[in-house]
Amino acid sequence: MKTTIITIAFLAHFIFAYGQWSSNVPDFPWMKEVGAHTFPSLQTVYNVSDYGAVGDALKLNTEAIQKAIDAAEANGGGIVTFNPGVYLTGSLFIGNNINFNIPKGTMLIGSQNITDYKRIDTRVAGVEMNWPSALINVIGKKNAAITGNGVIHGRGKVFWDKYYAMRKEYDPKGLRWIVDYDCERPRGILISDCEHVTIKEVVLYQPGFWSLHILYSKYVTVDDVIISNNIEGQGPSTDGVDIDSSSFILVQNSTINCNDDNFCLKAGRDSDGLRVNRPCEFIVIRNCTAGHGHGLITCGSETSGGIRNVVAYNLKGNGTNNGIRFKSTSQRGGVIENIYLYNIELVNVANPVVLDLNWHPAYSTSVLPEGYNINEVPVHWKKMLQPVDPKQGTPKFRNVYFSGISAVNAKTCINITGIESSSVDSFHFKNVTLQGEKAGRIHHAKNWIFENFRIIAPDKPDLKNNRQVEIPVK
Repeated sequence: MKTTIITIAFLAHFIFAYGQWSSNVPDFPWMKEVGAHTFPSLQTVYNVSDYGAVGDALKLNTEAIQKAIDAAEANGGGIVTFNPGVYLTGSLFIGNNINFNIPKGTMLIGSQNITDYKRIDTRVAGVEMNWPSALINVIGKKNAAITGNGVIHGRGKVFWDKYYAMRKEYDPKGLRWIVDYDCERPRGILISDCEHVTIKEVVLYQPGFWSLHILYSKYVTVDDVIISNNIEGQGPSTDGVDIDSSSFILVQNSTINCNDDNFCLKAGRDSDGLRVNRPCEFIVIRNCTAGHGHGLITCGSETSGGIRNVVAYNLKGNGTNNGIRFKSTSQRGGVIENIYLYNIELVNVANPVVLDLNWHPAYSTSVLPEGYNINEVPVHWKKMLQPVDPKQGTPKFRNVYFSGISAVNAKTCINITGIESSSVDSFHFKNVTLQGEKAGRIHHAKNWIFENFRIIAPDKPDLKNNRQVEIPVK
């Protein structure tokens, strides 16, 4: 079949806040502020074995490890560490000025009993509710770290199996939208309401739910972290790094293989997310790689508080289902803007550039089936069922910049699905080449600007309901 090369050679002339658009990675002043500004400095060592922990993979060590952490915090901080071994534990809570160090030769394994995870008030997939804590938690703290070349193994398959069993019960009842919230599963690491936290060099396997969740926090560094979730199967909703309504976050030098979005930006869901109204902003993601997963870098689907001022560069996706992904729905709301994506290589990625404003309706649209009484359902069900004013619920995507993007061996090069009430506005492409089996489509877009943009595919893109978006064939 003859291959069609679609080329855009429209020289863009536009100015934005910090200078003229170019192929160089942006250097905004705020980028110098991202990440933790402090690191725990006290070198006093607290070995968990001195507090009764045993690394035999059999004894439940939650209480002993927590005693070591609490002792260190009470004395102003220090290094909490381990002798080599395998330590079974439930949820742990890291304190101020603590470096929680998991050295090489040490593995923490998560309990498979959900009662070993303390219940806390938190946000789960965009909705505030009471839920089990993560395996390792840093909540309401400053100047803390999780470090070391050891392994955190969530042993989450028992929770995956629970979820799949519940899906078989919930889906036929029209309850796909709530099963993720009813099926309580522990995250791997939770950083919530914190400042100046560092996660460095750890290896995280098989969480029950999201791997590393950064929530309502600022000045957090994630550096040289490996997340690998597809052990013993493919875990549902085992995202890699989720940056959720947080600011001044740095993620770098990390590798993720998971069964959902790899590096993901979130800001709340529907009425509850609009009530909280906290943005995800001032984010740098660089020098990272994703293998298996649903999106190398994803904005959404929880967009209610807005996602803005994001710079991602020097990224590689190899075999992910999606590359650069945006998703939301008509009741989610939020403004997604000022996103800068530079120097990204996508190899064997099925869908390199994707935007969907009607994402996964069965999950995203909450409808109470017949036979249920709204006054008798759980509180989190009521939150999910709270109607959203269309004026608030219509998300807006604008001012997104792509430069130095290449994709080879794709299935569909570009797939943009806007909605009638919300065009995808002012996307800018420079030095972008997408090669695949199909060109794809662009629906409900306006004011797109192209310079040296190529789609290499056997067909032409499907263009509908667009304004000022023209792709001439050369």
